[in-house]
Amino acid sequence: MALDADILLDRRRLKKSIFRWRVVAVVAVLAVIVIGLSGTAVKDSVMGTLGPKIVEITIEGVIAEDPYLLDALSAIEEDSDVVGVIVHINSPGGTMVGGETLYEALRRIGETRPIVAEMGTVAASGGYMTAIAADHIVARRGTITGSIGVIFQSMNFTGTLEKLGVEPMTVKSGPLKAAPNPFEPVDAAAKSAMQGLISDMFEVFVGMVADRRDLPVDTVRSLADGRVYTGQQAVANGLIDEIGGRREALSWLEEEAGITPEAEVVPLEIEYPEDDLMTALLEGNLGKVLSSEGLKLDGLLAVWQPE
Repeated sequence: MALDADILLDRRRLKKSIFRWRVVAVVAVLAVIVIGLSGTAVKDSVMGTLGPKIVEITIEGVIAEDPYLLDALSAIEEDSDVVGVIVHINSPGGTMVGGETLYEALRRIGETRPIVAEMGTVAASGGYMTAIAADHIVARRGTITGSIGVIFQSMNFTGTLEKLGVEPMTVKSGPLKAAPNPFEPVDAAAKSAMQGLISDMFEVFVGMVADRRDLPVDTVRSLADGRVYTGQQAVANGLIDEIGGRREALSWLEEEAGITPEAEVVPLEIEYPEDDLMTALLEGNLGKVLSSEGLKLDGLLAVWQPE
């Protein structure tokens, strides 16, 4: 009998040991899954939500190329549970390419589900370009928007260098290489070449507005002299659709786009690697600042920047 008791005790110990190892194995598998998901751009707050959902995207500050944001938007595009999108915009704009890529990413989402843009304090230039990717645009009466246009800025130090007795030397392959050059006088040919770039991108911007807002191109050109508009003026000119905020944006999605009121509103949160986050803080918030010389950004700009 004692032998049977020992055998029974050993079996119980073995079962407990097997159970413990199974628990450890399950925990290990879950840990691997969590670690794998933590490397993705979109947090579980969006991708982990089951059932119909409205994703709320926030675009703030200077708009530039952001591969992590674009990855997150691609994930939204592929998520069949996303039934609608709200884009909250509080931005003076940024680079032409940054605004263009963001616009195109939102339009890919908009091909299969409705998007409404909610303008905050400022949604000008590249910020407005982002807004017109939506099917419906709401703004406050005091929102600053518009500023449809493109700029290129440079400086010229030739007068200062001459006073200092400094004579710069430049060797280049052609007269328009590196033009405009801050260390050389800007001639008519250089100005004409830069104006050609600006005009080309301006026509792209005007065409986007005319297409998305269903306005004649000539009408858009008359509005696109660089000026900004209040929300009230933007409604009157057909640049936006409605005065309001988040409540009106949700109402449009439910009443006009037919989205169920039970759909959960989920904010899009993007995880940036620590190195890139520090770079964004140093270069984005400190380097890309407004000054008397304008935004310190490379390339053609679609931005509103009052002196």
